[in-house]
Amino acid sequence: MIEKTLSDGLFAPKKLAELLLTTVEELSRSLGLGKDAIQRKDRIRSDRTQRRMRQMIEILNKVEPRFGSPLAAYAWYRSEPLPGFDGRTAMQLVHEDKADAVLQFIDAVDAGVYA
Repeated sequence: MIEKTLSDGLFAPKKLAELLLTTVEELSRSLGLGKDAIQRKDRIRSDRTQRRMRQMIEILNKVEPRFGSPLAAYAWYRSEPLPGFDGRTAMQLVHEDKADAVLQFIDAVDAGVYA
């Protein structure tokens, strides 16, 4: 479970990138944010940046038990097309501010409803 990414009550992009064995630049692409959004302190604190990180972490935490590790969950988030979403991935849906739809999809799959 991803939880140790908080710094001063905020999600810390560098810690999250380290945990996921990726770069801050790649993390920014995964979040659909510009590089500055997760490198400049004032932008890291913005509602948009924090919301996107929270959404991604919520999704990863929900699917991690299924895949066995945060890295496998992150790979799924970035690359697995979701049924019922025109082949878009969880990452693409988060970029479109549809993280709630991804979470609902995961809950439906967990409940035995297959999209």
